[in-house]
Amino acid sequence: MRWLLFLPLLVLLALFALSNPQDVELRLWPFDLAWISPLGIAVLILCAVAFLLGAGLVWAAGIPARRRAARIEEAARLLEGELAGYRTREEQARRDADLGRPAAQVLPAPEPR
Repeated sequence: MRWLLFLPLLVLLALFALSNPQDVELRLWPFDLAWISPLGIAVLILCAVAFLLGAGLVWAAGIPARRRAARIEEAARLLEGELAGYRTREEQARRDADLGRPAAQVLPAPEPR
């Protein structure tokens, strides 16, 4: 399914690069370096670099949310374990009551870790 979306974009990018074969000289001001490349390739490379920078920024911005989600999942796991313990104790108390046994001594709730 992804290829159906990606293939037309790939064809469009290839056509762009092939349609702009003229050479362009790219310079970076404080340095005396020049890069001569076909215009289509230069634009595609610069767009790829900009995309990777943007993706990195979005990933870095999501780090606090992922940490918060991990803490919440850990708390939910601990609470589910505590709830399972309470259900086990309740089931045991019901079985004891059905058999006519005296109620077991109520133990304090387990301490969270």
